[in-house]
This record gives sequence, C-alpha cells and structure tokens, in this order.
Amino acid sequence: MSYYLKKYWIANLLAILPGLVVCALQVGNDLLMMRVFESVIKFDLRGFLFWELMMAGAWVLLLWIGSLRDYFQARAIRAMNNAVRRDMAATLLHKSHVEFHGKDTGEYLSWFVSDVNQMEDLAWTPFYQCVDLAATAIFCVVALLTLHWSLLVAALVNAAVMLLAPQFFTKRMEKLGEACETEQAKATGKLKDLLSGFDVLRSFGREPRFCQGAEAASEQIEKPRFRLRYVKAFITAGFGCVNIGCQMLINLLIGVLSIRGVILQGALMGGGNLVGGLSNSVGSLAQYLLSFSATKPYFDKITVRGDSAGDEESGVLPEIGSAITVRDLSFQYDEKPVLLDLSLTFQKGGKYALTGPSGCGKSTLLKLLLGWLPDYSGSIQFDGQDAHGFTPEQLQQRMSYIEQNVFLFNTTIRDNITLGEDFSDEQMEKALEGSALLGDLAAMPEGLDTPVGEDGSNLSGGQKQRVAIARALIHDRSILLVDEGTSALDQKNAGIVEESLLANPELTLILVSHHLTRERKGQFTGVYDLEPAASFPQSA
Repeated sequence: MSYYLKKYWIANLLAILPGLVVCALQVGNDLLMMRVFESVIKFDLRGFLFWELMMAGAWVLLLWIGSLRDYFQARAIRAMNNAVRRDMAATLLHKSHVEFHGKDTGEYLSWFVSDVNQMEDLAWTPFYQCVDLAATAIFCVVALLTLHWSLLVAALVNAAVMLLAPQFFTKRMEKLGEACETEQAKATGKLKDLLSGFDVLRSFGREPRFCQGAEAASEQIEKPRFRLRYVKAFITAGFGCVNIGCQMLINLLIGVLSIRGVILQGALMGGGNLVGGLSNSVGSLAQYLLSFSATKPYFDKITVRGDSAGDEESGVLPEIGSAITVRDLSFQYDEKPVLLDLSLTFQKGGKYALTGPSGCGKSTLLKLLLGWLPDYSGSIQFDGQDAHGFTPEQLQQRMSYIEQNVFLFNTTIRDNITLGEDFSDEQMEKALEGSALLGDLAAMPEGLDTPVGEDGSNLSGGQKQRVAIARALIHDRSILLVDEGTSALDQKNAGIVEESLLANPELTLILVSHHLTRERKGQFTGVYDLEPAASFPQSA
C-alpha cells in the first residue's frame, strides 16, 4: 500500500491539501460558534450578526474546497488503481506456465475487479479520511489550548483510550479480510464456469441450475463480506459507547470551568464539539487502521511493482544453427508417465511430424520444447545448449506455437494477426497467402478489419486456425510448433497451408497430426511415431 502512496506522492499531496483546509475551516467554525453564542448571552446584536456572517462565509468556502478535494482524491485513486492492475498483470507475466494455469482464470479476473475495488474501499479512501482525521485532531488540540489546558488533557486521555482499544482486534480483522478475498475469488471462478456453460445448460433444459449456481456464488461472495461488516459494526458500537462516556465527563468539566468563569460561557456550545472532534478523530483513526490490516491479503498477491515491471530484457536465444536434440527425455503428470526415455533430433529447416495415439505425449513434447514444463528428466538442447539455461520467454522468441483450440481477441482479424505490431503490406500479403486466408477475406466486406467477436465467435473453426497460422507466419519465428493446427480446415485449404509451411526453407516445422496421408508423410524430413509411456515395461 505504502509503495503506491509514495509513487504518486504529488497526486496524493494535491488530494490532501484541500482536505487540510476543510478540516481547519470545520474547527474554525466551532470557534466561531462560541463567539456567536457569547454574543447572544451578552445581547450583542452587531457581534451576533458579524460572527454569523463569518460562519456563513466559512461554510461556503468549505463546500467549494471540499469539492476540489473530492476531485483530486478521485484522480489520485484512479492513478493508483491503474498502477495496481498494471503490477498485477506483471505479476502474472512472471508466473511460469504451470503456476499460471494452476488457478482458474476467474480467480485472476477477481484480482483485477473485486480486489481493486476492495483496495479502494479499505485502503485508498480510508487513507484520505485518516489524513483528514489526523488534521482535525491537530486543529482541535490548538483550539482547545486557546480555551484551557485541562480540556486538552481530558481530550487526549479520551483519544488515547479510543486509539489503543482497536489494537486488540487487528488480527481478527486481518483474518476476516483474508477469508473475504478467498471466497470472492472462488465465487468469481464459479460464475465464470456457469457463464461458459450457459448454452449447455440451456440446451438441456437446466436453466434452474444456472440460476441456482448464480445464487450460490452470490451467497459465497456476500457471506464473508457480511461477516466482515457486522464484526466491524459491533466493534465500532462498543468503541462508541466508551467514547460517549468519556465525552459526558468532559462536558461536566466544561460546565464547571464555564460556571467558575475560567473559560467563555460560549464554550458550552462549541467546546464540546472541539473535545468530541479530537476524541472522535482519534477513535475513527483507529477504526480505519483496522481497514488497512484487512487489505494485506490483496496487496500480498502483487509480487512485481514498478513501471518497468514485466519489461526487463531477458536476452535472446541465439538463432538455431544446427539442430534441436532430445535425449532420454522422460516426463510425467503427477504419478502418470507420459514420455519415457524419448530421443529425437530436429534439424534446422527440417519438417517433422509427430504421430501416435492420444495420450502418447505429442502435445506435451511441444510444451516441453517451449519451456512451459521444466520438471523433466533427460535433456533438450538447442545447438548443444541445455534448454534449462534459457527462460520460456527466450525460447518463445524463436518459436511460435499453434494449438488446436485457437484463442482470438475480441478485436479485428488484422489486430489478431499483428497483435498491435506494424508490418508492411508485403509481409501481410505473404502471411495471408501462406495461411490460405485470402479467399475468406475476399468474402468479408470489411476484410482485415472484420471484428472476430468474443473468442472468435464470428469466424468458423477453420477461419480461426488460418488467422492463428497467419499470426505465426507474420511474426517470422524460425521454429513453428503446430498442434493439430490444421484439423479444422477442409482438405483443400489444409493442403494449401501445409504445402506453404513445408516449402519454407527457413522454417523448422514440428507438426502434431493424427491424420497424415502416405503422400503427405513423404514430404516431411522425418515422421516420429510416439507410443504411450504406459506401453513400455517399467523397471522394478
């Protein structure tokens, strides 16, 4: 939390300064109220009107400056929320493939929405309120000193009681805040799952399950929030009772001092407000400190901070000059072996097909080459250099991966191919020809600027795969890994795409396929037929 407050210290300073003026005016109005009351007691009409006008002017000024304070606070909160989301994104980028996919995307979505909202409610807004409360307390101290020192002492004793008492509940609030965050993340994942399966439930007449699931997820979100709120409310009520008792004793002190003529009789009107302002400010300050402790689980998730987060240079994998070699490679998911003592060679510029039954590890091998699954035995080497010496990001600077279930962003075909980078018309034309996408674009009025819809819903499965292939080709990766990347294409277009890939002398192609004709197999440099690891005899 403190990191973001310091990072945007100028914005926060602009948000704080008007608030200090507002606090000073509020305390000043209590002093003016004493003068008004004193004028009434003395039957001083001129004084009464003068101090009333002063109070009215102070209130008008307070309202306008208060609006200015709200504007600058909203602007600072927007900047900090954006910074938090940027750092959340960088934190996700620093996760490995296994770590990232260890959680449901619904949980990550809750980071960017629910968590940031909680940070705003429990951290940013309370921070500004704490500053205002601290300023009010200081101004009240000064004002009380102008009346009598004993009032200040009494107010400080009251404030100390209100400040120390909440410390006994800090741990409790932290646990409640953590529980709230955890349950909200789980519920968001369930809602995402329900929405993804909307059509399935509807087609089977299971609409009640959709509504029941949404209701259950809603309850999972609201229950911990309700618990957090009512516990905080009961704690606040208890503190309020203690505060009332203290203020009654202080009001008695003010009455005695006024009757004896030690202080203005007008202090009976405004003195209690000053004492209450001090004790309430300190007491409320303690309450907001509890809010800060409840935000700890949210900020703890962010492990990468700073404008350059996620942008650091990690070096570049040298261009493959000879071959990729796999030696005695074994891999298993939990206790299930997938690959066992596999040895293969992929020469630079070669075209290779991986075939075999489902579960034999074809897709797993591609992910191992990409560096997504680092926990394997044996070796993967690029020109004799061990793959463990490179990060997945470095490996992917030379490799592009096309999987069967293609993901497209909800933008245009052009943007899904270029991913926001600039390419020449010649590069675009070459990529469109190589992916057999030109014919489809000719039938689309908006061409490359055609919106693809959410997850490519406006395109057919074959068109989505052609877009993914064009994306890989235009980014000029020297090694292309294709996992059933032409499975949704008709025979003609699949032939065009495969011919284009096979004819590229600069491209090292490793293609997973279940259906290769004998003629097509003959066009590959090598065809590796993998067998399930379970079919190999296991050593005792």
